Amino acid sequence: MRVFLVGPPGAGKSTVGRHLASALGAAFYDLDEVIEARAGANIPWIFDVEGELGFRDRETLVVRDLASQDNIVVATGGGVVLRSENRAMLSKDSTVVYLTASLSALVDRTSGNKKRPLLAGKDTRQVLHKLMAQRAPFYAEIADITVASSGGSPKKLAGVIAEKVVALASNEDLPR
Repeated sequence: MRVFLVGPPGAGKSTVGRHLASALGAAFYDLDEVIEARAGANIPWIFDVEGELGFRDRETLVVRDLASQDNIVVATGGGVVLRSENRAMLSKDSTVVYLTASLSALVDRTSGNKKRPLLAGKDTRQVLHKLMAQRAPFYAEIADITVASSGGSPKKLAGVIAEKVVALASNEDLPR
């Protein structure tokens, strides 16, 4: 089993992902944390020094490594879907869960967060609106399961997702 959580910044991928991994008895990885650990630097520093392209190159390398592991839940960064190579790796032999949220919820959850280079010091609502317009079709394209991340605790949401992941895996095991 391999589950990747995708969605916009602030959708709750990391928070829900930790609970989901626990519910499924899987290891949890936050893609951004893995990138930071391997780089020995935080995401804002990587963006400052290497630019978004350098960050995306690092992201693709980590996705490639994680996409070959089993029994994991991975919270991806919001922009991981921008590269077709990443979308292909996420989709292959994995379950992709798309966490959605309203623009207002995303703004509330991300405002003032200095760890998000694409949002720092900018009009959060405007940037998130633009990012969603660009990325939402990619999230939908690769999603096996789509779940709204509002209304309920992250633990409860993770339980709902775990049931869907298990049901989907059970159906995939049946002959077609």
